[in-house]
Amino acid sequence: APESLMQALEDLDYLAALDNDGNLSEFGIIMSEFPLDPQLSKSILASCEFECVDEMLTIAAMVTAPNCFLHAPPGTEEIALTCWRKFSHPAGDHFTLINIFNAFKEASANSTSQCNNEKWCRDYFLSCSALRMAGIIRAELVEIMKRIELPISEPDFGSKENILSIKKSLLSGYFMHIARDVDGSGNYLMLTHRQVAQLHPSSSYYNNRRIPEWVLFHEFSISEDNSIRVVSEISPNLFVELVPQYYFSNLPPSESKDILQEVINHLSPVSTMKEEQK
Repeated sequence: APESLMQALEDLDYLAALDNDGNLSEFGIIMSEFPLDPQLSKSILASCEFECVDEMLTIAAMVTAPNCFLHAPPGTEEIALTCWRKFSHPAGDHFTLINIFNAFKEASANSTSQCNNEKWCRDYFLSCSALRMAGIIRAELVEIMKRIELPISEPDFGSKENILSIKKSLLSGYFMHIARDVDGSGNYLMLTHRQVAQLHPSSSYYNNRRIPEWVLFHEFSISEDNSIRVVSEISPNLFVELVPQYYFSNLPPSESKDILQEVINHLSPVSTMKEEQK
């Protein structure tokens, strides 16, 4: 549909993948080397700048592979949730996926047989085939990085600097996927489409005492009762630091936009001073 085509071109423009003539920019050409959604390609390239490539490649592989969470049989839902909570990370689902992938990799390294791997996955209500696929995808992404001579930083998962760097990389690609809890009860209003959504049950924040106000989400599903999947907490300050100004200007009016504008107004004197010092 023409509307879909125009939306896709607009998204590519926001991601700096197009030049003024509507052709792929140099940055867009590098993005197109990855067989991924443009937002994910942009996040991987941003991770080169923020030095968290190792972690970003794991996230990219996990969100591209099939869902790693198995559907718990009736009566075992609480047991499954308890198992999954062992991997949950306070920063959000993207970080939880890294924990799951690293735990699977460690279990595979310590195991001598494929049956043990499958048993480990069953014990934690995780899909062994999905995690193996994530490993294959990640290895392919590493090969692409090497082929186009992009740097791969050393793993540093867990440090405060690394967590902040991962959030910056994700925001560089997914600034169009931001939502805010408007009433403190988990009703998230998306900035772009003005639709309200709830957290997907697989989220580590689901049924949690502390629900973050501002989140970045990987995808939005209408078929699953308007839910947002793979969600991580962000701060308004971090968002306004990384969002392109022309994208922010085009956002529809909302209370959330007003809050972000206040943050920009508050930060702008500091930015002006820094520019003068430069």
